[in-house]
Amino acid sequence: MTSELLDRALVEEATKKSGLIWVEGPGGPARALWHVWHEGAACLVGDGPGEQPLPGLTDGGTAEVTVRSKDKGGRLVSWTATVVELPPGSEAWQATVGELKGKRLNAPDGEAMTDRWSRECRVLRLEPTGVTAGLPDGDLAAPPLPTPATTREPIPAGLPRLLMKRRKR
Repeated sequence: MTSELLDRALVEEATKKSGLIWVEGPGGPARALWHVWHEGAACLVGDGPGEQPLPGLTDGGTAEVTVRSKDKGGRLVSWTATVVELPPGSEAWQATVGELKGKRLNAPDGEAMTDRWSRECRVLRLEPTGVTAGLPDGDLAAPPLPTPATTREPIPAGLPRLLMKRRKR
């Protein structure tokens, strides 16, 4: 019993303090997602235009959540969650969206984002099942997910000299 309470406290405290969690749904890769801890669960919004993708997370399904340390970045705890999709406009949805709205950074539509969320997005609760996984022994590095983003090319060797000449004039 004491072990269960300690695990539950660790899951809640670590998830509350971490601004980012890694969530892996069935059949999908783990993704870093922003969240809010609200009433005993990690709450997410996504799957709409301009919002984070929530692939593989379906109502009634399960997900593996990994929480990292905010200061060191290392894994603190991994836990299993039950996914619950909140119906738009319900009392639970309103309370959860109120919390999510305060944490959403750089929303393109400001105060109108809750209306957009109700029309175009999904709001999910990841409720802990009480099952935590032990820390892994080996390296869990995985290749990055495919993306259209590119990195910058190295600057040409002569560019710093050209820039310095212009400033001297």
